[in-house]
Amino acid sequence: MDDATIFYICGGVLAASAVVVSIAGLRFERFPGRMGPLVALWFVALIGTATTFAILNGQDEQEARASELTAASQEAEEEEASPVSGGESAGGGEAKSEGGGKANSEAGAKGPGGTLQLAADPSQIAFDKASLTSKPGKVTIDFENPAPLEHDVAIEQNGKEIAVSQTITEGKTSVSADLAPGTYTFLCTVPGHAEAGMEGVLTVR
Repeated sequence: MDDATIFYICGGVLAASAVVVSIAGLRFERFPGRMGPLVALWFVALIGTATTFAILNGQDEQEARASELTAASQEAEEEEASPVSGGESAGGGEAKSEGGGKANSEAGAKGPGGTLQLAADPSQIAFDKASLTSKPGKVTIDFENPAPLEHDVAIEQNGKEIAVSQTITEGKTSVSADLAPGTYTFLCTVPGHAEAGMEGVLTVR
């Protein structure tokens, strides 16, 4: 039988004894009479026992909570350590890969670059050029749209957008990107315009 059970039993007996003594005191004028010392001793014993096991129960609960906290802390540390070590390994490899790719990209993009001129056709959904050529580095496309129909110009490679300008009507804008040698696509991203032929090839070499 654990401390908590004994404590609850003592508490219940103490409460029941208090009720019995109260009823007996109301019914019998001379109660407890000669039994007074025994009744007092009974209550002292019950109170002492209940108090003792209450303290022991509290200590048991504290120890149990401390054990639970320690176990939970250890589990949390283990769970945290596992992903971190794996993440560091994977992350380190990824960072290395990204870093290497970025370094290669920057190295490939080094160069004078260039500023290219491009305009939209004022009466058709088309650019005035179907191809553009630039040196590697920072490439800027200065775009003019004289038409009231909105257009923009974006730079893509293998279907991935690298940069895009503002969408304008009867105005000018530009788009820039650091480009390594290769073949890119410039196009208008307004729905349906590229499909209508508003795109071209940007060669960086």
